[in-house]
Amino acid sequence: MKSSPFLSIHAKDLIKGIIVAVLSASLTGLYDIIASGTMPTGSQWKTIGIAGLTAGVGYVIKNWLTNSTDQFAKGEQK
Repeated sequence: MKSSPFLSIHAKDLIKGIIVAVLSASLTGLYDIIASGTMPTGSQWKTIGIAGLTAGVGYVIKNWLTNSTDQFAKGEQK
């Protein structure tokens, strides 16, 4: 699939990226809690959720600011 132009993002890429970013951040947080020998509390679930959402938003912003030739924060080449 062709990369999306600068300041735009394809829906399929958006969905895949958010899934990967949210799962990665959330599972890492969950692993750390369980590895310590406890089950997550309500407050920890909230923190895990915020980390996942933050990773997803970061991914979207990065892709939105990347042009179709994979250059970050540069407009489309003419």
